[in-house]
Amino acid sequence: MSDATGAPTLRGAAVGRRIGIGLMYGLWKPRVLGAWRVPAAGPVILAVNHSHNIDGPMLMGTAPRPVHFLIKKEAFVGPLDPFLHGIGQIEVDRTTVDRTAIGHALGVLADGGALGIFPEGTRGEGDFASLRAGLAYFAVRGGAPIVPVAVLGSTERRGRLIRGLPPLRSRVDVVFGDAFDASAGDGRRTRKALDEATLRIQGKLTAHLESAKRLTGR
Repeated sequence: MSDATGAPTLRGAAVGRRIGIGLMYGLWKPRVLGAWRVPAAGPVILAVNHSHNIDGPMLMGTAPRPVHFLIKKEAFVGPLDPFLHGIGQIEVDRTTVDRTAIGHALGVLADGGALGIFPEGTRGEGDFASLRAGLAYFAVRGGAPIVPVAVLGSTERRGRLIRGLPPLRSRVDVVFGDAFDASAGDGRRTRKALDEATLRIQGKLTAHLESAKRLTGR
């Protein structure tokens, strides 16, 4: 749910986490590895690869803390609009500099919450090959460590009812990596500093994804 200003609340995200747990464990078989690597308190950003439509809900249901995701405004249609706002998710307009969404995301971090981001922007190969600078901005500006997360689902088409979803009751691996600081430690927030941070982040996320694939045999 949102407060009087429209900002997402921890209570709403906690409700979303309970829904995610029921939905994900009811329809698939999540195997969660390394969840202990997520800091138990304080601001944190969970950076998730995005190759399945369930990546967001899967993380909401398997992360050890309630998560506020930045979600494209196109998803907020019909009954999903009040529902997504109600479970503490953040609507973002990707066609412009959405200052409201930026303010809400920074507010989550300022309050010591967990912010979920798909740094590739849209669902694709899920290989972190193309990162947007937004992740670096939130990490540096919000003073939050980044925890890389790899969601690895079945690539089989057999048993798949909906395109973009793993087959029902198939195993989905969620692998959390070690938290890291994206900044250079010099306090710079210039465009050059953010570009450099983005390159550092991409290296860390790609390395974690490859490690997760070796670990799970995906």
